[in-house]
Order: sequence, then C-alpha cells, then structure tokens
Amino acid sequence: MARMIVTPWEVRGEIDYERLIREFGTQRITPELLERIKKHTGELHFLLRRGIFFSHRDLDWILDEYEKGNRFYLYTGRGPSENVHIGHLVPWILTKWLQDKFDVKLYFQMTDDEKFLFKKNLTLEETNRLAYENALDVIALGFDHRKTFIFSDIDYAKTLYREAIKVAKRLTLSTAKAVFGFKNSNNVGEIFFTSMQAVPAFLESVKQGRNVPCLIPYGIDQDAHFRVARDILPKLGFYKPAAIHSKFFPGLLKGGKMSASDPRSAIFTTDSPEEIRKKVANAFTGGRDTIEEQRKLGGRPEICSVFKYYEFFFEPDDERLKEISSSCKKGERTCGECKQILTEKIVKFVEEHQKKREKARKVLDKFILRD
Repeated sequence: MARMIVTPWEVRGEIDYERLIREFGTQRITPELLERIKKHTGELHFLLRRGIFFSHRDLDWILDEYEKGNRFYLYTGRGPSENVHIGHLVPWILTKWLQDKFDVKLYFQMTDDEKFLFKKNLTLEETNRLAYENALDVIALGFDHRKTFIFSDIDYAKTLYREAIKVAKRLTLSTAKAVFGFKNSNNVGEIFFTSMQAVPAFLESVKQGRNVPCLIPYGIDQDAHFRVARDILPKLGFYKPAAIHSKFFPGLLKGGKMSASDPRSAIFTTDSPEEIRKKVANAFTGGRDTIEEQRKLGGRPEICSVFKYYEFFFEPDDERLKEISSSCKKGERTCGECKQILTEKIVKFVEEHQKKREKARKVLDKFILRD
C-alpha cells in the first residue's frame, strides 16, 4: 500500500481520515454539531449528512458567535493551474449552501501567485489568465454577486500585500520549514506565500474595523496554511479562522483522489460528452470479473469509483443512494448499467454547467475585486 502523503501540493496513497484528524489536530464533526447547524438551516446538505465534510476547527465557536448575533463570513479559494474538475466543485457547493442558509459574505481567493511560484512550467501571465477562467466555474454554481467577492492575488495585491507583510513578520523560517517541509532549495516566494493565503481570513475584520468571525471550507490538504494563520492572527489582534474540512473526491482510476495531473482520473467542467463517456467507461469499479459472478457474489460499492461519484455528487437522495448500494451488493445491478446511468448524469450536469459558465462571462466584473 502506497504511503499516505497529504500536503497543500501533493496527495498520494490510501487516505486514512482518522489519522489525519489525529496528526493535524482537528476535530471530527459530531452528530450534535450537525444538529446545531440544522437548527439554523432547517436541513442538512448531503455533503454534511454523509460525512464528506468530516472535520473542523472551531465550528462550534462560529455557531456560538452566530447565535450571539456576531455574524461570520466565508472564505475559500482556488489555485489556478489548470481547468476545474468536479472534485474542485465540492467545497464550493457547500460554501454556496452555507452562504444561502446563513446569508453571509464570501471572499474567494484565486492564488495565481502561488501557482506561478510552485509550478515551474507556468508563467505568471498564464496563472493570472486561468484565475479568471476558473472564476467562471465559481460563478456558474449560482453565487450571489452582491455577497461574493472574487479576487486574483496579483490584481488585488495592493490591498493584500499591506496585510500579508504583517503576517510575514510573525512567520519564522523555522516554522515554515517545520509546517511545510521546505528545504534550502525552495524559493523565497514559496516561503512567503502562506502569508498571502492568511489575509482573507481577517480581511473583513480590517474592512469593518472590528473583529468578524471567518469560516473556511476547504479540502483537508490545505490545512497547513491555516494552522499557520491560526497561530499568527491572534498575535495581530484578530480571531482565529474556523474551518470545515472535506474529504478528497475519489478519482475514476483505482485508488487516489481525482487529480488534474492525470486527466483520466478526473471529469473536467470543460470536457466534451465524448470525453466523459470514454473516462467513465474506463473507470475502476467494485464489480466482479464476469456478469455471472456479479449476479452470484454481488458488487463491492465500498471500493467502486463509480459509486463514489453518486455518493459525493450525483445522487443527493439518501434513500436512492442506499438502493444503488443494495442492488449492487445483491448482484441485481451490473457495472455496465451503473456506468451508463452515471455517464448520462455527468453529461447532463457538465453541459448545463458549461452554459452557465458562458453566461458568467457577461457578469464576471460584478464579482471581481481589484485595487
């Protein structure tokens, strides 16, 4: 079994989420915490019900503050190094749900500076261009432009840098090495970057001139950045940002998460129907070697990438998901049938998303913050 590696820049191996909770020092989202959320929202998003968002930092505190009348704001982001795939959408979908249910602002950071610094094959012009292309995918999910503020680190640098250097002054090289594993060969920009990523976690407090709680939904691979932010921000007089962590969207291949570095493992929002059909047809399943064995022994949805696509995205109805799992285990459902149904669901979603994405070009400027 491949050794588990989870960093902001690399995720490999069999992921043990309980181990990540222990090693990162986060807390599991409990049924009691979900009930507190439901008290305010009236329902729970399936990403919460199914434990796709499984871990947190200070989510209970955020709810305490909200109940006192101290409303929070949301912050999440995207590192624009390629087109967006469906796995990237998962944290954004819950973020939109939280924005709608709690009626709060969202700062969405496009870290085009990060991708230029860490990706040797990308120019600054290319990462900046991709920032605005990726922003179309965010807008296509239906965010409210009156409460959603998207920005490129490069083009909003006058505002961000003034605050980032306050963080950087408190960040030692030894801490950066310990948290991120930096070596002497890392460039200075890579070491500085986490200071930029910390800024949106207190930017609304700066703008309002008072402390405003911040909640950050993100994939748990990004947690190192916010461990640093949570250590430094109280020293600057700001609240620690709270966080809610998602699991990784599984890839279509055996093992591992959906990854842009292997296009076969991921469905991109820019894929054609033909590309989608080919990828799903070649997906790893929990099925048996023959239909006869499948009917006799049943399938194994717990290891099936196709079933995971239903669980993470394409079947929000819990009872229907149970039926898919049950019929698979009983051998009543073949992998070919399952793939065909999933393919059509993905094609329909992506085609609709692409139409919304093109419409987003006309309203992009309504969302963008610039200096």
